Amino acid sequence: MSPEKPRTAASTFVAGALGGLIVLVLGAVLIATDVIDTGDSTTVREQTAISQPASDPSAGGGRTVQDIYRDEGPGVAFIQSEGVSESSVFGQEEGTATGSGFVVDEDGTIVTNAHVVDGADKVTVSFEEGGDSIDAEVKGVDPDSDLAVLKIDPGEVEDLTVLPLGDSSELQVGDPVVAIGNPFGLQRTVTTGIVSALQRQINAPSGFSISNVVQTDASINPGNSGGPLLDSQGRVIGINSQIATGGGQGSVGIGFAVPVNTAKDLLPELRQGKEIERAYLGVSMATVNEDLANEADLPVDSGALVESVEDGTPAEEAGVRGSELDELSGDLTRAGDIIVGINGEPVQSADDVVSAVAGMQPGDTAKLEIYRGGDKRTVSVKLGERPEELGQAAPQQQEEDSPFPLP
Repeated sequence: MSPEKPRTAASTFVAGALGGLIVLVLGAVLIATDVIDTGDSTTVREQTAISQPASDPSAGGGRTVQDIYRDEGPGVAFIQSEGVSESSVFGQEEGTATGSGFVVDEDGTIVTNAHVVDGADKVTVSFEEGGDSIDAEVKGVDPDSDLAVLKIDPGEVEDLTVLPLGDSSELQVGDPVVAIGNPFGLQRTVTTGIVSALQRQINAPSGFSISNVVQTDASINPGNSGGPLLDSQGRVIGINSQIATGGGQGSVGIGFAVPVNTAKDLLPELRQGKEIERAYLGVSMATVNEDLANEADLPVDSGALVESVEDGTPAEEAGVRGSELDELSGDLTRAGDIIVGINGEPVQSADDVVSAVAGMQPGDTAKLEIYRGGDKRTVSVKLGERPEELGQAAPQQQEEDSPFPLP
């Protein structure tokens, strides 16, 4: 396993149903959850004024949702992908995926989710209800962040609208947000909500974790994938990617957006079609808290407990030890190494290790401060390059209350 997938409450959610609104092209498009798109589309509008996020008090009063919909909505694209790859839909039959995206440059660059377009034979976009379909080239795909970049000829779009990018690091819980997308094929639908939580983790199509994810209660559904989550000034602060469904397939008020700062960091390389290289440690971890420390008689009550070490990984080569469980009861019989620091920085949780490794490159050395039993020591690990998929795991199954990538 990898440090990019610690077994926290957020990261152990199982993602499934990737690849957009997956359909078989049988002469008509069947929309999921017993809804059939007959061609009659409805645009939902909200006109309630929303206040300026507390994170940006100098920007003045917030705009109305109607303002944002009118000005930024035309830059949100409806995306159709034909022949999406089997891996991008986690074992569903090959067919057509639909989703959303948004324009980020006057040259026709569009950002969307990787699971909407990965492996597609043909991708088209449109910007108006019933508007012409425009061919799009997939320039770059990064399954580890669930982001992709498309390119269209800007000359084929009248008055191409570019969406401004905000700063997701300035978000605060409670900030108002607006989502624009194409749920269930209903083009350019707008919904509103707030930032419900920050620094969540969700599973990417590759099986690794995406960090610093924004949680929102704005209603997003299948078809919103790749669409923008905007602040009250109409700036993109996230890319809508997954929802928790409570056992169904529709929104229950828990949605997840990849932070826009992640997209801004990766955009230059994805536009050039470059592969994103990431460092790899090769462990699965659990966050140590007071309850776990008491139950397992651990020497510290914070840090990251190594649960297992993947064979042939940098962590194994460096001698990092995982935990041992009783084969019958599953009870912990020997605690593994507890990581309490990395490169001189304290580690309070498994997420801290994930973030630290994410900020390093393959070939870098990670100095892990660990407790092995009651002894504290330092282990140096030369990080490797993250594999394409996490342990070549089988397609993940849908589970109740798990986050689902949005079609």
